[in-house]
Amino acid sequence: MIRHNFICGIFLSVALVFVAQVAAQDDPAWSKPFPPFRIAGNLYYVGSEDLASYLVVTPQGNILINSNLEANVPQLQKNVEHLGFRFNDTKILLISHAHRDHCSGSALVKKLTGAQYFVMDADVPVVESGGKADFQYGARPDMQFPPVHVDHELHDEETVQLGETVLMAHLTAGHTKGTTTWTMDLKDGNKIYHVVIVGGQDVNPDYKLVGNSTYSLIADDFAQGFEALKSFPCDIFLGAHGSYFDLETKYARMKKGDKDAFIDPIGYKNYIDEREKAFQTELAKQSASK
Repeated sequence: MIRHNFICGIFLSVALVFVAQVAAQDDPAWSKPFPPFRIAGNLYYVGSEDLASYLVVTPQGNILINSNLEANVPQLQKNVEHLGFRFNDTKILLISHAHRDHCSGSALVKKLTGAQYFVMDADVPVVESGGKADFQYGARPDMQFPPVHVDHELHDEETVQLGETVLMAHLTAGHTKGTTTWTMDLKDGNKIYHVVIVGGQDVNPDYKLVGNSTYSLIADDFAQGFEALKSFPCDIFLGAHGSYFDLETKYARMKKGDKDAFIDPIGYKNYIDEREKAFQTELAKQSASK
């Protein structure tokens, strides 16, 4: 009995250490509450301090972009309802890409709202396997999430329409095989703004750009993604993480009365240029080591 208790104690300690290590990976800003607000027109911010989620409101129901962490779903619901909307009016759920920080809440969002889940075709296997089909992180339990059935597979430049609101899905792969950048023409008063919600162009530290047996086209996909991003007209620059577009600074400016705080075509260009240079530098480094 003593030996049994001792062994159980060891296993419990190991399990607790593993859980602590997994929890420690998450940036606190991923779950830190952030005030929900209207960006412009019928587009609202409902995410956390760094995990960006967007609500597009229409008379026919609403579109939610990014479900974020499963633990963040109550926060999403609270933010949506704080703005005066009903969470279960969410008719369509979209994501930026199939990493757990942007999609692990999708199963719960679907359960709570009955929303239809639309995902770029190349990310569908990852979503439906709960992360196990991911080219880089499939074998890591800490990167997995509740598997979810996808109701509709998206393709590059396919439109998603609800009422008179139209979003376009652009495949900007590399970060995942189905990383999606969303664009829309947003009416605000008498003005029309080009909105770009960048899906994610980071080359993660452990990504293999040369000789990748599980994603042989990764470098080509990154390069093609940057070419696509550089072609998009952009007035309002947004992204999958608040840090991409300096959310906190722009929100503070907006609260002080700057109605154009989120209009940032130069910031968009600079961000894409910086991410492309980082990619090219890493590709050159890995190529030289071969």
